[in-house]
Amino acid sequence: MKYINPPGSFCQDELESGVDGCCVTLFLTDYINLSLCKEHEVVEMDENNGLVLIELNPPNPWDSDPRSPEDLAFGEVQITYLTHACMDLKLGDKRMVFDPWLIGPAFARGWWLLHEPPSDWLERLCKADLIYISHMHSDHLSYPTLKKLSARRPDIPIYVGDTERPVFWNLDQSGVQLTNINVMPFGVWQQVDKNLRFMILMDGVHPEMDTCIIVEYKGHKILNTVDCTRPNGGRLPEKVALMMSDFAGGASGFPMTFSGGKFTEEWKAQFIKTERKKLLNYKAQLVKDLQPRIYCPFAGYFVESHPSDKYIKETNIKNDPIQLNNLIKKNSDVVTWTPRPGATLDLGRMLKDPTDSKGIIEPPEGTKIYKDSWDFEPYLNTLNAAIGDEIFLHSSWIKEYFTWAGFKNYNLVVRMIETDEDFNPFPGGYNYLVDFLDLSFPKERPSREHPYEEIHSRVDVIRHVVKNGLLWDDLYIGFQTRLQRDPDIYHHLFWNHFQIKLPLTPPNWKSFLAHCS
Repeated sequence: MKYINPPGSFCQDELESGVDGCCVTLFLTDYINLSLCKEHEVVEMDENNGLVLIELNPPNPWDSDPRSPEDLAFGEVQITYLTHACMDLKLGDKRMVFDPWLIGPAFARGWWLLHEPPSDWLERLCKADLIYISHMHSDHLSYPTLKKLSARRPDIPIYVGDTERPVFWNLDQSGVQLTNINVMPFGVWQQVDKNLRFMILMDGVHPEMDTCIIVEYKGHKILNTVDCTRPNGGRLPEKVALMMSDFAGGASGFPMTFSGGKFTEEWKAQFIKTERKKLLNYKAQLVKDLQPRIYCPFAGYFVESHPSDKYIKETNIKNDPIQLNNLIKKNSDVVTWTPRPGATLDLGRMLKDPTDSKGIIEPPEGTKIYKDSWDFEPYLNTLNAAIGDEIFLHSSWIKEYFTWAGFKNYNLVVRMIETDEDFNPFPGGYNYLVDFLDLSFPKERPSREHPYEEIHSRVDVIRHVVKNGLLWDDLYIGFQTRLQRDPDIYHHLFWNHFQIKLPLTPPNWKSFLAHCS
């Protein structure tokens, strides 16, 4: 079953999919309607840029070897919220951690933690028997966090899904020494001990990079859909003991970083308001449909705290987890939990009596909940170091880089402009055109009819990305660009390539510099 769309471009407004930290938003067009997908199908793009529906088989893999729930002792299963998408799960005598981002920024310098993690976060990570990392985005795969962890436990078992782009594709270059990374097939139970098992599932919209997980202990399922837009193609277990998912929105440069044409401040504000409301209603309906015993909104607790991103912070309004939970309670009997760092949910108590005062233990009175300071300097110093790199003394780096990137034969002309903090042209910075039809670098725009984009990028981030062969998520999701386009068309193939499909190894700058010499 296939639906063909015009190669790589979409003519209607981007509609955020509601994923936090997801690099590709969901686009609804006249050419494909994702609602046509059956619940057990995922969408992939074929070699002709058509969209292909692929059936998941079996559609409900968690039903293989079913187990009946057993009684849980009080304290036997405890879930402690640390920050953002990071949960610390005590499951009998095993400990499991989800997506540890506890220090530093995500997406270059654009995202910072909203919540203050518990002071013992590193000890908690070191005690874990296994860690699940859902995908490669830096608010889930945090190399600064893993660097701290690997210094004490380099052999800690880490589990990831077998995505098309490996989750740890950049491990060697990161300098983080981890020796026990396990890539798991989708839809297969992984037995940890006689009582504990887990299963990793792919996302139906972004199977090349996104995953979610079901953890089962003594027959009680915990469903964590993380950032998935359509987890497991929309087919999920019902009546699980605990479900957690993203909720906030705002994990995209659209529309805050766009200008020109319709992109007035009034239009942006109305668009954001409308999309956040859609996301809130979608999440509430999903919870109502799946009927988990308990629901927890997480994976959306970030803030654009650097002073230079004040405009983004003020514009990029996010959903309130309390508002979502109130909406859920209004429409269903599901128990909700709005987590605070260090709070612990006792699953045995909550399943027996949701009104048990000891079912959720809040952090001690006086515990710092929200961060009010961030250690910007070391991370900005790393980015700034790229500005003066020898690579950029030679203008031929432009051709070298985009040849390495490998995107061409597409009718799009892009002007790249290096800027300062305030997106003014950087003194002595590069301002150049790339014609992706023939991968040329003209002085002027070609005379043929062509779509055109201007991408203004902070010089420290764009040079850091170029030097290290990183994905452009740092630019786009990290709010480090300002964009204009004519006509107002989203070029999916272009952005998908630079956000997901760049080569797995960085450009060979050593060879480049030798050639320049």
